[in-house]
Amino acid sequence: MASQVISINRKKYAVGLFWQPTGAGYVARSYAKTLAKSIDKKLNLFTEYRGMVGLGSKRAGHRAGMESAAAVVTDALSEYNSFLAVFFVDKVYFLVAVRNGIILEDKIFEREEDARAEYFKLSEIPDWGALFAPSAWGMPRAVERNLSDLVVNTAKVILHPISRFGTGVFSVFLIALFVFGFSYLFREPIKQMLAPRVEVSEINPDLAEEYKKQVEENNKELDKEFDIEKPKPPEPIVLPYDNLPLPMDRAEVCYQAMAFLMQPVPGWNQTSVECGETHATARFVRDFGTLGDFYEYAGTIMPGSFVQEESQDSLIVRATLPQSPVEASLDERDPETVLRAVMTAFQSINTSVDADIVVDALTNGVETKYLNIVEVAAESKLVPMQFIQIFNEFGGVYMTRCTWNASSRTWNYEVIIYAK
Repeated sequence: MASQVISINRKKYAVGLFWQPTGAGYVARSYAKTLAKSIDKKLNLFTEYRGMVGLGSKRAGHRAGMESAAAVVTDALSEYNSFLAVFFVDKVYFLVAVRNGIILEDKIFEREEDARAEYFKLSEIPDWGALFAPSAWGMPRAVERNLSDLVVNTAKVILHPISRFGTGVFSVFLIALFVFGFSYLFREPIKQMLAPRVEVSEINPDLAEEYKKQVEENNKELDKEFDIEKPKPPEPIVLPYDNLPLPMDRAEVCYQAMAFLMQPVPGWNQTSVECGETHATARFVRDFGTLGDFYEYAGTIMPGSFVQEESQDSLIVRATLPQSPVEASLDERDPETVLRAVMTAFQSINTSVDADIVVDALTNGVETKYLNIVEVAAESKLVPMQFIQIFNEFGGVYMTRCTWNASSRTWNYEVIIYAK
């Protein structure tokens, strides 16, 4: 097996760990031992991190006491609940993918084309909070970060042996050696301590009781002075389907925001408009106009929008979506039944659809909950308010994204359904 170790700031870190959520009530070492037996008995090291265990192996170059690179990166990017990142470090490409706080991928690639292919495949999953990749790759929305700049002041998540047998034997040997040495050096004081003593007169019970009270009062004062704040219980897990926007309201908000950005600007051609979870975004490319003309004209017809210059010939205009009313909504059927109903609904209108079942995980570091989600992607001529009516019979519906393609004059939709 190729070495699964990288050096960051002259320090070695373990990569390529097998990560798995432990769930509530599990002891990390016992769970890691059971997991290693079912996967590969040569996985003999483990670490515990945010309700997960990561398994490593000495044959991969991992050693007890070595820190996990994926955990270091996750701590450094803790402001993002989900992110996809690739770093060029130690002559290899290190890929980390974190989804809702769970480490999904922790890999190194020796070849750039392999790392890029894996990154591109994962980037097609919607709703990444942040994307990081080498700037030379030219990946959309991705920014480049230096891994050595991230590895500062992070919590140590180190590997431990899964089996305690070797460390237990060594500990017993050290204890026995210590006891022998201690007994030899202090044999005379020990003899004196064990020698019979002359009985002394009985202690006055009143003085003993007074002394006891003084000790208790002193202990109370010390407790107040050195009172250590108890760790706060973890925040309860917020289930996304408890706060879903009403499907028709969400469709109308997207349609209105996209129409706001679809207004023609002289000298600039609009290529696409997209509605995400919090913003609507339009992309323009220059024809014969100028940047000055665009800012002047767009500021009049699109007040309050934000303009970002990708280049001198390409612009992005973004508008914040207004808040929509929310409700708790969940489809009470199992995901297989929901998937079959989705396929039936689209077949009845002769429209192609890509649909699949995925399982997502949410954790607060102590408890982990798994969500059954049916993902739906389709291309249509229907506007959002018409398209969302296909899902009238379903619960737990959320349109994560819709896009208008100006060249093909079609809409592309991505919808998720939370199933029981």
